[in-house]
Amino acid sequence: MTELLSVVSTLLVVSGGLFVLVGGIGLLRFPDLFTRMHAASVTDAMGPLLILGGLMLEAGWSLATAKLLIILVFFLFTTPTATYALANAATLAGAAKKSSGTPEEKDS
Repeated sequence: MTELLSVVSTLLVVSGGLFVLVGGIGLLRFPDLFTRMHAASVTDAMGPLLILGGLMLEAGWSLATAKLLIILVFFLFTTPTATYALANAATLAGAAKKSSGTPEEKDS
């Protein structure tokens, strides 16, 4: 049973890390502010969920699990709120969304 928990925990931590990595790549590759914010917010919410879930499985029932759960709840409340506040501030500041097409097409 402990081997199964260890494998599941490892899979969760690795998949969370890959999820954050793909989001970071999307953050660099997407063309405008709002799509970059979307990539960052989705991965910032889902990545820690997977990573902390794996760590909770590895920790078992302990004080560390309770602390990790509190951190997870904090992440799940603050990430969408911060993303909304940032998007709202960008909209109010006049950050215009680019139309479809790549940046190279727009320069020519």
